[in-house]
Amino acid sequence: MIEYSIYVVDDEESVRDGISMVLGEDYRVETFPIAEAAIDAMSETTPDLILLDIGLPGMSGIDALREIKNSHPDMQIIIITAYEDIDTVIAAMKLGAYDYVVKPLYMRGLKVTIQNALETIKLRKEVQAIQEKYIEDNIPCFIRESKSIQSVMELIEMVAKSPDTPILITGETGTGKELIASAIHYRSPRFRGPLITVNCAAIPADLVESELFGYEKGAFTGAVESGKRGLIEEAEDGTLFLDEVGDLSTAAQAKLLRFLDEGQFYRVGGTKKLSVKTRVISATNRDLGTMVKKGRFRRDLFYRLAVVEVAIPSLNQRREDIVPLARHFLLEFKEKFGKKFSSISPEAEKALMQHDWIGNIRELRNVIERGVLTGSGRELTPGALGLVKSDTRETPRKKKEKAGYPPIPPGGVDLTSAMEEFEKFYMAEALKRAGGRETEAAKFLKMNYSTFRYRRRKLGIE
Repeated sequence: MIEYSIYVVDDEESVRDGISMVLGEDYRVETFPIAEAAIDAMSETTPDLILLDIGLPGMSGIDALREIKNSHPDMQIIIITAYEDIDTVIAAMKLGAYDYVVKPLYMRGLKVTIQNALETIKLRKEVQAIQEKYIEDNIPCFIRESKSIQSVMELIEMVAKSPDTPILITGETGTGKELIASAIHYRSPRFRGPLITVNCAAIPADLVESELFGYEKGAFTGAVESGKRGLIEEAEDGTLFLDEVGDLSTAAQAKLLRFLDEGQFYRVGGTKKLSVKTRVISATNRDLGTMVKKGRFRRDLFYRLAVVEVAIPSLNQRREDIVPLARHFLLEFKEKFGKKFSSISPEAEKALMQHDWIGNIRELRNVIERGVLTGSGRELTPGALGLVKSDTRETPRKKKEKAGYPPIPPGGVDLTSAMEEFEKFYMAEALKRAGGRETEAAKFLKMNYSTFRYRRRKLGIE
């Protein structure tokens, strides 16, 4: 059973004592003769509910209500008034009071009003518990050791409270932008609704509009006879996450802008305007500002998507989190693979700290997964991780060496075969670094997605 605490703020001692005696059996009750004392006490302990008299000496009940709501917007406050002053009651309700009671107090009715208010609080706490449990179970990557990621999570908690404010998430590949989108969704009022993820780079340009907005019967050759709901419709009362939003075509950008402005759209080939309420979160590892200047992304859409921008720091910018994250992944994968690992050796931790994490959290996770899968014993070592020792390691960012090529042998060289082997090596390496995601692997090699996919199939790269 949840134990609730109640503040009673009234200048009449008999009222305070009477309420305290009646409610004290079921709740923790603290009483105050003036509002200032109750507000000071809230800096130490926050009650679940406040019974607040309107006619107080010093700070009035209305002023106290306003100040409490400014600092604690979700606080449930029941107003006590000596007579039914409609204007005062209306003012209090507009400021966010839950309800009001009139003196002389009818205790049975007061208890019912309090129970109803506390039921609302109970539901809110249950929702919060569900949200926190989801975050804990599914989004553990945001361990709050570094100040940079603490700031990000604080911003997330703040912006998530809005059910429809568009949010743009930026950051390098592998920093966890999709996880951030999930964190926002599951902390928002729409968390019971669906979270629909769209990888804009993975959808062919000529199909983006029909996938996002759906299409009507006969809209184009190959369309399903009954038509199809788009992903925006699927996100009704939830969140639409547009990953790699910088890859949207100009036509899709225009239609998306119209939807963001009006909350309405037409299916491809349709004449009926549809309305959908959903929050749009977008993400990109591109510099949309530069794309806007080059005319490759609509300026008006950029401003509409980035009402709030959440910039995710790279793992190299939050090195305090490397070892805690590695330990978390160690526990995850030792359970998954049934291994006996219990720690990471000091040498391995040093190697992790000094490694250049180009692939960010995704690369770190892959390194730990490989180490746990292929390693043995109870301690994870640098050898199992496959990291070059820190005292001899040279990375592209720290030292650039002139490439050395083998001389042409006497019998000549098959240049086509050599180039194919070169291409296969780097495409395989890019896939490994991108965790198997073709879109990101293509970006490592400065290739577009379609070309990368075509070359991968032709070269038979698994």
